[in-house]
Amino acid sequence: MLEKEGLKKGHVSVFIIVAIVLVGLIIAYFVLTSSDNAGVPQNFQPVYNYYLQCIQSNTEEGAKILGSKGGYIENPTFDAGSEYMPFSSELSFLGIGVPYWYYISANGIVKEQVPALTEIENQLNEYIINEMKYCDFSEFEKQGYTIVYDEPSVKTRINSNTIDVEVEQNLILSFGTEYFRKDSHSTKINSALGKFYEFAQKVYSVHNEGMFLENYTVDILRLYAPVDDTELTCSPKIWKVSDIREDLTEAISANIPAIKIKGDYYTLSSEENKYFEVDVGEDANFDVNFFYSPDWPMKMEVWPSEDGLMTADPVGIQENLGMLGFCYVPYHFVYDLAYPVMIQLYAGDEMFQFPVVVYINKNKPREPAITDSVPQVVPELCDHKVRDITISTYNTTLDPVEAKIKFKCFDTSCSLGNTSIEGEDSTLTTKIPQCVNGFLIATAEGYDTKKYLLSDMSESSSFLVLEKNYNLSLEVERGGNLLSDDYAVLNFIKIGDTNTSKTFSYPEQKYITLSPGDYEITAYIYSNSTIRLEGSTTEKCVDVPKSGLLGVVGLTEKKCFDMNIPNQIVSSAVSGGGTQNYYITESELSESSKLIISAKSFGVPNSATELQKNYNSISTNDLEVIFE
Repeated sequence: MLEKEGLKKGHVSVFIIVAIVLVGLIIAYFVLTSSDNAGVPQNFQPVYNYYLQCIQSNTEEGAKILGSKGGYIENPTFDAGSEYMPFSSELSFLGIGVPYWYYISANGIVKEQVPALTEIENQLNEYIINEMKYCDFSEFEKQGYTIVYDEPSVKTRINSNTIDVEVEQNLILSFGTEYFRKDSHSTKINSALGKFYEFAQKVYSVHNEGMFLENYTVDILRLYAPVDDTELTCSPKIWKVSDIREDLTEAISANIPAIKIKGDYYTLSSEENKYFEVDVGEDANFDVNFFYSPDWPMKMEVWPSEDGLMTADPVGIQENLGMLGFCYVPYHFVYDLAYPVMIQLYAGDEMFQFPVVVYINKNKPREPAITDSVPQVVPELCDHKVRDITISTYNTTLDPVEAKIKFKCFDTSCSLGNTSIEGEDSTLTTKIPQCVNGFLIATAEGYDTKKYLLSDMSESSSFLVLEKNYNLSLEVERGGNLLSDDYAVLNFIKIGDTNTSKTFSYPEQKYITLSPGDYEITAYIYSNSTIRLEGSTTEKCVDVPKSGLLGVVGLTEKKCFDMNIPNQIVSSAVSGGGTQNYYITESELSESSKLIISAKSFGVPNSATELQKNYNSISTNDLEVIFE
């Protein structure tokens, strides 16, 4: 029994040893197989391991490039932007051109450049093939190894968290009398490229359907720029387009980075910040960043605007408004606004990013559109300057003046250049587009803008006289006395080809800028009152360029909106004023430092009837215009 028991124990030991050996062989097999060095002789393993490492490092580098460039290593054919739409086919980010996934081309065509996964894999394949020729075996060759290989073919598969790489390449290694050959190689790397790409597609799809970036932008536009409103004031409202652009740029820079894709990578500091949270149907377990730079191109156009200014004139000081007797300023501005946003997904040192163009079309988010990847050529007005013309600019004493020249046809303006002084002339010889009834526009610092109508397209030269602006202090009198608690609104309409007008509010504005010319001057003086007027609703319309290509060629359409005027207490009513036609000479402006407008006093009205009477008196009473 003891012997049998001892024998039994001996068999068990043998089985255990055999089992351990088998497990070791299995482990060794999988270890060797996973690194694809199974069957590689010990003497050649350092060389072969380096070969696999070279494939892996090239794959990692290619994956990083793909992530940094929206799934591209080689960018699509470059498509330049234009003055009309300043976006090329790629966004310059830290000196690298990143292809847009969505953009609007120079000629207004919507285009998408979202790469398919197979296209990404093919680009990675080509990158690995190109880079493998730089695998440096020189250290091994110094040791006596001979390495011979032919052109490889590569096939990659991008998974959620890994990239599998299959390489077909005859690799022959020899050392002394030893020899090894292998023609099929496989390896893999850890990479979040596939996971990032899949999630980026989800974010892009949700954005393209719901346009959450455009919706945020509409809110920014209405919060930081004048769009439509009514203000009770008798002073005109004037905004510089450049200032509005700067305000919007700052607002976009501050608000776009606050957007978050719902996930666990952030903590809301307050419930109000849920406004910036976007649900794409799957929580993000890595960082998602929305980035905008003020240095990137932006398109902003606003209607109505003229010479860089947006003006809203007061209602209540014009003729035939009868019973109003008070002032309010309604305004409605229509914007086209477009800018890029870079969407970034990142975790650790891995990242995937792609840019899109955000587009607000006539105050509204763009409509989801069927994209067109086929280039279409649409002639742009400014690219087809076909007619020679010489433009000369002078002041009223015929001294030459250097001026900036533009040509405007419908709503399209083309910069022509500057006139330059040579001797007694200031001229510019250039070409202009073929456009009947277009305007030549000359601007120079210290002078009124001059417009010249080109009704005759055979005209080969144009002579523009710019009128100098003079600054004077301003005083307004009523009944011979300077205004104290009351205020006045002065309207200067310059009679001529363009009938330009300037409105001044006194005493808020105690200085006035005028140029020589024939003016129709109207003064409205207001005092405190408590007259009640009933509300009303009126419709107001503005002309804006049509959407798409029709807008490029200058066609417009009417956009109308209802303007509601609520019940009002007229706290300021007309108590004096008058009208005067007056030709202001250059000598009066150059030899004077003060302009005094003296108006009649009508008395403060206490009823709507008296208000109507005072208002009608504006057109029947003269003003006295005094230069000192």
